[in-house]
Amino acid sequence: MTATHDTTADLISGARERIDALDDRIIGLVQERMAVSAVVQEARITSGGRRVNLSREMEILGRYREALGRPGTALAMTLLELSRGKV
Repeated sequence: MTATHDTTADLISGARERIDALDDRIIGLVQERMAVSAVVQEARITSGGRRVNLSREMEILGRYREALGRPGTALAMTLLELSRGKV
């Protein structure tokens, strides 16, 4: 192996470790989002409201689309489904 190959392998290994750490944080944040969403849903239902607030969901979809493009919409849909279940 050459020094360049070793440096590249180290770079890739370090980047993958960082990605794994980011994924762990993202998973934790998604789980936290799910828990907070459950609190909101319970409060709405208890007060006689609906489980889902479609105008709020449209805001969320728009925010993700603006920040991440079309794939952001798909990501937001997945987050919403995880947080409230299928509509």
